[in-house]
Amino acid sequence: MSMKQQADLTHDTITITPGSHFRTAMVLAILADILQIIVFPLFVEGAESPVDDILDFGIAAVLVHLLGWHWEFLPSFLGKLLPGVDLVPFWTLAVANVYRKSKRIAVTIEGSRDDLPPLKGPRT
Repeated sequence: MSMKQQADLTHDTITITPGSHFRTAMVLAILADILQIIVFPLFVEGAESPVDDILDFGIAAVLVHLLGWHWEFLPSFLGKLLPGVDLVPFWTLAVANVYRKSKRIAVTIEGSRDDLPPLKGPRT
């Protein structure tokens, strides 16, 4: 392989589509909820665990990086303050709600484009 071909291979950029951002975010949210609801209570002291808090902050940072800030992420933090409420899969629900809202906005934008009259070309 020539130097030019090697340089071309190393300088390629990877484009991640918004769909793959949502898929990645959903998989991470589901894994975090499984860890917090099923796995952590078996091995650590539960909701008061610093491991649980570290996971929450890490997942929040990754989700904000992937999807941007959304108010739906806030209940995931506040839910940990009430006993028993931490058994709700808040991260999964938050990502699903962000996805639902983004789809609704996309449909609204597409619908408003359809309502516009077609552009006419220059008169000759």
